[in-house]
Amino acid sequence: MTRLIRYFAALLFALSLPALAQPAMTAEEFEAYTTGKTLYFANNGQAYGVEEYLENRRVRWSFLDGKCRDGVWYEEGGQICFVYEDFPEPQCWTFRRNPGGGLLARFEDDPAGTVLYEADQNDKPMMCLGPDVGV
Repeated sequence: MTRLIRYFAALLFALSLPALAQPAMTAEEFEAYTTGKTLYFANNGQAYGVEEYLENRRVRWSFLDGKCRDGVWYEEGGQICFVYEDFPEPQCWTFRRNPGGGLLARFEDDPAGTVLYEADQNDKPMMCLGPDVGV
């Protein structure tokens, strides 16, 4: 079964390669596509994280562990950069439309960098757990 999952992940990645040749989305295109949506991202067939895109370029990110980070995004040098409340170092990505639907994101547009693809989307808020509480 693991071999089948790896094959499927490799196939999905190979099918997404033509999308990496697509032009990068502008900030306006990215904003129009994402605002009001919650997008689920995957990498190599594995769930990676979820991000909720709010008004005024605000975002909320989670690695699907219930811990959420609030932040903002902005465009710089043709990339979409994210800064989060507890991680002020910008995380910049190049987003492209996947011809098969959804988005592809390449970290810092580095050919050897992380490539994520949109695995699902909806318009529901993400689930975030409250702050840690102790006795």
